[in-house]
This record gives sequence, C-alpha cells and structure tokens, in this order.
Amino acid sequence: MQLVDELSMIYTACTLFYAIFSHGRSMRGAILLFLFVAALAISITGYYHYLEDPTFHQNTFALLTAIVVLRSIYAMELNLRPSLRAKERVLHQTRAKSYVNASDEAEQARMDHRDVEILRTMWKLIAFGLSAIAGGFLIWNLDNKFCPTLRRWRQEVGLPWGIVLEGHGWWHIMTGIAAYLNLTWGVWLRYCLNGKQDDVEFVWPSLFTSVPVVVRRDKAKSQHARVDRPKKRN
Repeated sequence: MQLVDELSMIYTACTLFYAIFSHGRSMRGAILLFLFVAALAISITGYYHYLEDPTFHQNTFALLTAIVVLRSIYAMELNLRPSLRAKERVLHQTRAKSYVNASDEAEQARMDHRDVEILRTMWKLIAFGLSAIAGGFLIWNLDNKFCPTLRRWRQEVGLPWGIVLEGHGWWHIMTGIAAYLNLTWGVWLRYCLNGKQDDVEFVWPSLFTSVPVVVRRDKAKSQHARVDRPKKRN
C-alpha cells in the first residue's frame, strides 16, 4: 500500500512532465516522448520496489517536480511576457517590412494588458502551490524526526484534537492541494500557449474557502447569470 501511496505522486509528476514537454511537438515527437515518459515511470517503479528506500522516492519526485515547474515557468514567461514577445514581433515586422496601424496597436495593447494580468495571477498560483508543498514537506520531515514524541502527544490529547498532530496526514493534504494547483495552472497555461486566453476564464472566488478552476467564458457567464438571477417569490 505504501508503494501505491507514494508512486501515485511520481505518476502525477510524469503526466505533467509529458504535458508541458509535448506542447508544440509533431505527432511523432509526442509519441516518442510518451514512450520515454512511460519507460521512465516503469523504471522508477521497478527500482523503488527493489530498493525500498524512501529517500529515492523523495529525490525523484523533487527532481521531476522541479523540472516541470521550471519548464512551465520558462514557457509561461516566453509566451506571455509582453516585453519578450515584443522583440520577436519587431523582428517579424522588420523581415516582412510591414507596418502596424492604429487598430492593430490598440488590440495589441489590450492583449499585452490581458497577458500581464494573467502572469500576475499565475505567479500567485505558483507561489501558493510551492508554499503548500514546501510546508507539507517540512511537516513530513518533522513528523519523521519527532515521531515518538508526536505519537505520545496524540495519545495524551486523544480524539478529535490528536488528528491535528498527524504530520503525515497534513503532508498528504498539502501535497494534494499543491498537485491540484499545479494541474490547474497546467490547464490554463496550455490554453495560453495555444493562444486561447480569451476563450477561458480563471475563477478563484476566495483564497482559503474555494478552489481555483479554469472554465470556458460562455460557461462562466451562464454560471454568473444563475447566481445573479433574482429568486421568485411565492
């Protein structure tokens, strides 16, 4: 059961690895990448089953997560940061010897403002996710180091408050939150990389009492309409 519990983290990281590195590749490249990721996941599973060393699992998960996050940040900044896109735009216009009219400039200004706001929100999402997994990792290590003491305290406190001292449980909760935020960021980023920022909306009503979602704008409008619709009186 422990292997199933821990390897699910590796498989999630491998899925995100494939998602970010497969973008923009040909069908053949995507298939080859899929085979590589599948072989990597199988190799990690076999070696971890043989080794049975939690340190190997921790280091592998941390390495995969770091690669995915850094690659996603690179793609995010390169494709959404207006200052980085401007250099490519000027180079393209120079080569094509084309000029931009006023309406094009206005639309470009709107897109730049939109993408700056998206970047600001994405960085908040990244910071919240990294804080969650870092906090969970810290609690997990403290739980491993002071396990006898915490176990004694839990027995003294009893239920239900003893649950608060379950460090391993908090690790699962916080990594689950971090994984969800990472997946949500990945979905939103994929829309942005495909140039479909205007097709979706990122919704996160409250930082601590709700979860963020990425919805299509027509669906978001219908949801807002149902919420704002006045109730009929009997």
